[in-house]
Amino acid sequence: QVQLVESGGGLVQAGGSLRLSCAASGGTLSTYAMGWFRQAPGKEREFVAAITWSGPNTYYEDSVKGRFTISRDDAKNTMYLQMNSPKPEDTAVYYCAASRGYYYAPRLAGTYNYWGQGTQVTVSS
Repeated sequence: QVQLVESGGGLVQAGGSLRLSCAASGGTLSTYAMGWFRQAPGKEREFVAAITWSGPNTYYEDSVKGRFTISRDDAKNTMYLQMNSPKPEDTAVYYCAASRGYYYAPRLAGTYNYWGQGTQVTVSS
């Protein structure tokens, strides 16, 4: 059973930067595809970014392309989301997730098997 713990959230000014981390335990991160999702108040959880095992290949939601970067350090069993030039509309609880890969679709939350508890990101204007 993989446990995921996010950290690095907080208050940031628009145009600043923030790096989220997702530390995994109870499993080897290199065997999982990983993703970041977010949920703003009153909205459904939405895809932000994903990274696969090989390549690795990366995927981004259109509104964060060019601003956010997903990466992984398998030696540290940790995944990251570098958020540059965040906007107030990026305010949400950010969740990391891991997929064993069966029927994996990077943008679909239902194809991820393990989730963290979330970390709040608030972007002030």
